[in-house]
Amino acid sequence: MLTTFGLGRLRPASGTWGSLPPPAVAYLLVLAGLGPGSGLYEAVIIAILLIFSAACVLQGDMAEAVFGKKDHGSIVADETAGQCIPLLGLQFAPAAAMQGWWPAMLTLGGAFIAFRLTDIIKPPPANQLQKLPAGWGVLVDDLVAGVYALILLQVALHVIA
Repeated sequence: MLTTFGLGRLRPASGTWGSLPPPAVAYLLVLAGLGPGSGLYEAVIIAILLIFSAACVLQGDMAEAVFGKKDHGSIVADETAGQCIPLLGLQFAPAAAMQGWWPAMLTLGGAFIAFRLTDIIKPPPANQLQKLPAGWGVLVDDLVAGVYALILLQVALHVIA
């Protein structure tokens, strides 16, 4: 589970691979007419967030022992969880951002890029949070990066709209 079904073993940029499932699921939900604000969209994204967050916290000590390192590159469940946060904020985006498959793809792509940038840069306090014990240190910095991505995306969508 910590490798997000093996995506963490893909190279290069394992964190990027691990960040892909949530926007892919979100896009499928949008195509099915169940986009942000539908209730089911939020339930699915929250479920992904909780499942992968729990995996990080519950298996963090074991992963350290197996990989011999606190946040080994193959562990991407934290990226999967963190990517969910900007996706949850899309219910507050301007309506035009999710109307039609092309705007939805651009908006979800923006959420993906915003998260990857904030996860890679790790603005404070995200970078300091990696020092938390076990799985918490693996997870919490990515959740904070997700909050930063949510803010960036919302600002960008409201400026563009």
